[in-house]
Amino acid sequence: MEIGVLIFATDYCIRMDELARALEERGFDALFLPEHTHIPASRRTPRPGGGELPKEYWHTHDPFVALSFAAAATSKLKLGTGICLVPQRDPIVTAKSVASLDMLSGGRFIFGMGGGWNVEEMENHGARYETRFKLLRERVLAMKAIWTEDEAAFHGDMVDFDPLWSYPKPVQKPHPPVILGGETDYTLARVIEFCDGWLPRASDAFDPVEGMGRLRRAAEAAGRDMATLSMTVFRAPPEAATLEAYAEAGVTRALLMLPPADRDTVLGLLDDYAPLLG
Repeated sequence: MEIGVLIFATDYCIRMDELARALEERGFDALFLPEHTHIPASRRTPRPGGGELPKEYWHTHDPFVALSFAAAATSKLKLGTGICLVPQRDPIVTAKSVASLDMLSGGRFIFGMGGGWNVEEMENHGARYETRFKLLRERVLAMKAIWTEDEAAFHGDMVDFDPLWSYPKPVQKPHPPVILGGETDYTLARVIEFCDGWLPRASDAFDPVEGMGRLRRAAEAAGRDMATLSMTVFRAPPEAATLEAYAEAGVTRALLMLPPADRDTVLGLLDDYAPLLG
């Protein structure tokens, strides 16, 4: 099992190029960044899990820009979005960002994505909470067409365009891995239909054996080969015994959470976490 990290890349924390170099030097597998274009000041939508929303949610860099700095500073580190809010993004522009980052990094990008939770944030982008997963599905399928076809076209209920040319194409074939966040059976059905992996969040109730079993049963029911699917655990606890249990269950990658803090704090935590790489 590989071990990477997840951090809110903000305007006040360690620089992403410096963090990326530190991760690669210590042997971590990947750097994943979440996304929020903004947070509406109304704060109508409560934070999942309760409590006040931390300020990093409205201080994040664009993940593709930040990951480009990380890519330029490294040669092996995987670069992921965790998660990209696809219902809030134009699919033609996002397909270009994904393909460009994958090409310029030498095929190191992992496209982690999800539907989002902040109702008013997505409304500001013209998306609706009730239909966000239908929109996500069509946008992902449209992006796949752009990545894999010389003249891509897509005609859906929510995404519609005639044949177009768009280059570069991704280095990874047929395209970078597309992994979907969430824990519901609906999420698993979407993973099996149009994704390459599952990105569940760790919690006190998360059981890696049960999780891998759910993924396997969903794949078997749909005739999908488990060898084509991965599982990346989001916000995995930095505990040796837990990570060993993940590895034994067949989890592909665990992402440890870093705070959006200054360089000394973050680099100190990386040194604490490094023995977990085993």
